[in-house]
Amino acid sequence: MSLFDDTPDPQEEKLFQTALRYLAIRPRSVGEMTGYLAKKSQDPAHISTVIDRLKQYRYLNDEEFARIFIENRKRNQPKSKFALTRELRQKGIRSQIISDLLDSYDDMQMAVTALAARYQRWHHLDPETRQKKAFNYLRYRGFNYEAIRFAWEQVAKDADFSG
Repeated sequence: MSLFDDTPDPQEEKLFQTALRYLAIRPRSVGEMTGYLAKKSQDPAHISTVIDRLKQYRYLNDEEFARIFIENRKRNQPKSKFALTRELRQKGIRSQIISDLLDSYDDMQMAVTALAARYQRWHHLDPETRQKKAFNYLRYRGFNYEAIRFAWEQVAKDADFSG
């Protein structure tokens, strides 16, 4: 927008439309959007204005983004608290928001959930190979040894009773 009228700057409006298309794919953090717009425009004033407009319209909200992200991970790709923290920091979410949202996150239960979803795929393997796969699967998702051991004992015990 210019100083003397309310008509938006054409480049700024184009950048805003670009941002809306980027948001149409999935929700984004402010950090992700800022990085994306920086690749599309060399004018920091335009980027700042577009980010402010997106926040004003409530299209960008880091706390809501992080909450949705964590719920999605819990449901579809269970990971450890450590791995989630790392992912959210990479997306530009402030540490305070992360710690508030992950305060009640239970790594032990999440490890059980993650392993239970995969365990039946390995039923045909010998016990040693099955355990190795389970440990590697959970380790890759950021769980510590204590959580992995707990999940293994819970899931293997449940599988023994049911199968």
